[in-house]
Amino acid sequence: MFNYSQDGVTVASMLDTRKANKDKLFPIKIRVTYRRERKYYSTGKAIDEKGWASLPNTRTKSAAETREAIQDSFDAIKKIVVGMIKEGAFGLDVLDVRVGRSASGTLDQAFQSKIDDLNAESRAGTEMYYKNVLSSITKFRGNSIKFHSITPDWLKNYEKWLLEAKLSYSTVGMYMRAVRAMVNVAIKDGSMKQSDYPFGPGKYVIPTGDSRSIALKLSDIKRVVDYTDGLETTERYRDLWFLSYLLNGINIGDLIKLKDSKFWNGEVRWYRTKTIRTTNKKKELIAVVTPEITAIIDRWGVPGRKREDYIFPYLKGKETAMEEKLIIQGVVKRINKKMKLIAKALEIPEFTSYAARHSFATVLKRSGANVAYISEALGHPDVKTTESYLDKFENEERLKNAQLLTNFKTNG
Repeated sequence: MFNYSQDGVTVASMLDTRKANKDKLFPIKIRVTYRRERKYYSTGKAIDEKGWASLPNTRTKSAAETREAIQDSFDAIKKIVVGMIKEGAFGLDVLDVRVGRSASGTLDQAFQSKIDDLNAESRAGTEMYYKNVLSSITKFRGNSIKFHSITPDWLKNYEKWLLEAKLSYSTVGMYMRAVRAMVNVAIKDGSMKQSDYPFGPGKYVIPTGDSRSIALKLSDIKRVVDYTDGLETTERYRDLWFLSYLLNGINIGDLIKLKDSKFWNGEVRWYRTKTIRTTNKKKELIAVVTPEITAIIDRWGVPGRKREDYIFPYLKGKETAMEEKLIIQGVVKRINKKMKLIAKALEIPEFTSYAARHSFATVLKRSGANVAYISEALGHPDVKTTESYLDKFENEERLKNAQLLTNFKTNG
C-alpha cells in the first residue's frame, strides 16, 4: 500500500501472515529491508487477508482509520530512514534504536526508552524522575498512548488529574516538562507532526509554582543550632543541616559523600554533582573549615575511618547508582522531618534541607558580602545567576515586611 526506496533501503507497509492473532487476524506492519535483512515495526492494526486486499479501495470509516494509522506509522519510519541516509549512518540496528526512542508513536514506550538510557548512564536521580512521571501517566490513561493523542486538552486534563492527586504546581510543571521532552523527541524522529505540537501560547502552557523553600535569618539559624529535644537523632540531623549551611549550602548527597581526603590546609574542596554532568568546565567549590565544621565531623563521623572512606556512615562506596540515590533520599527525608519538628517547636516557618543553601547565600548578602564571592561559593556560572537567585528571597522578605504594615490583629 505504501512503499519507499532510496540507496538500497526499502520501506513498505505489509500484512504479516506468518502468525494470526486469537481473532484470526494478521498484524499490519512496516517492513524495512536493507542488504537482504529485514526489520518489522507494528502499526497497531490487524486485518484478515481479504480485508487487506480490498483496503485501498474500501470507503468505510473503519477502513479510513486503518489506512490513516498505517500512513502515520509508515511516514514516521520513513522520516527516520531518510534522516539516517542523509547522515550517512544507516543501519538496521541503529534504526531499531531510533524507532525505539520515538516509540513507534507511543508516549509510554518513549518514556521507557529514556529510562533505559538513563539507567545505562547511571543517572539514578533523573531515571527516578522519569519513572515517577511514567507511573503517573499510566495511572491516568494506561499504556500505548499515541503521540497524536497528546493534545492541549489531554495535557489540561492530565494537569487537573495531577492537582486532584494533591501534587503542587511546581511538581506538575516538572512532570509536564518531561512529557514535553518526549514530544520533542517524537517530532524529531517523525512520530508526531510539528503542526500537532501541543505546547505554547494558545495551546497548553506549563504551569510554574513558587517553591516553598525559604532563607532563614541569622537569629533563627542560631535558635535552630541551639535547639534540642534530648534525642540523639534530632541533634544528628540538625547538625547535618547546619553543616550543609556552613559548607556553602552543599547538597546533602555531596555532603554525605565527603571524605577526609577532600580536606587540606584548612579548606575542603568538592565538585557539585548536580552540575558536573551539564558543564564542560568543572568548577571546584571551596569552603573554609571552621571550628563548628570540625566539631560536627568529630561528633558524627565514622570512628577510625581511612582518608578515602566516607566521613559519614551512610554510603559504603559499593552501591549502584539507584541504591545510592535511595540512601541519599532517605537521609534528606529524615533531615526534613526533623527540621519540620524544630520549626514547629521554635514557631518559625517550616523549612527543608534546601533552605541551608538559600540561607547561606542570603545571610552573606545581608551581611554585606560581595555578590561575586557568593556566586563563586555557590558554584553559579555567573554573577547574574546569583543575583537572580538572591532577588527571589529578598522579594520574599519585602513581601513579608509589607504585610506587617497591615497586621492589625496583633498588639491592638
